[in-house]
Amino acid sequence: MTAEALPAPALSYGRLLPVSVHFDDLDALGMLHNARYPLLVERAWTELWQGHGIRFDGDWAAAGDACNVVKELLISYEAPVTRPGTYAVHLWLERLGTTGLTYGFRLCSPDGATTYAQGTRVLVRLDAATLRPAPWSESFRAVGRELLRPRG
Repeated sequence: MTAEALPAPALSYGRLLPVSVHFDDLDALGMLHNARYPLLVERAWTELWQGHGIRFDGDWAAAGDACNVVKELLISYEAPVTRPGTYAVHLWLERLGTTGLTYGFRLCSPDGATTYAQGTRVLVRLDAATLRPAPWSESFRAVGRELLRPRG
């Protein structure tokens, strides 16, 4: 099964991207295995940035903003996913710093109405030569600002 293009519901912030849950993603109890949730989020995150021209093709020196690592991952499982099919990942930025960011996510129904899991992930941009924190590019920051969740 492949992800199908779905009409995106009106979101006040972030983006909703379709993802597919396959039969072999389910555990022995017939539920989406806990390790698959972050994988689905990672695939949606990668698709979102690839749509903005940010790709990683194995060359760290050329990776630019794709040269980043996960510092922290927090996830709360709210309801079980019990069957294969099309779902969605709602992505947004909570914080956009100089060298790091925190993004929020929800694995949800295709219309965004039902949340199965939610959490945050902290990324740090690295300099490929030194593996030390490095600033995000201005083009990355411009896209990131569009994804920021409004405060208030």
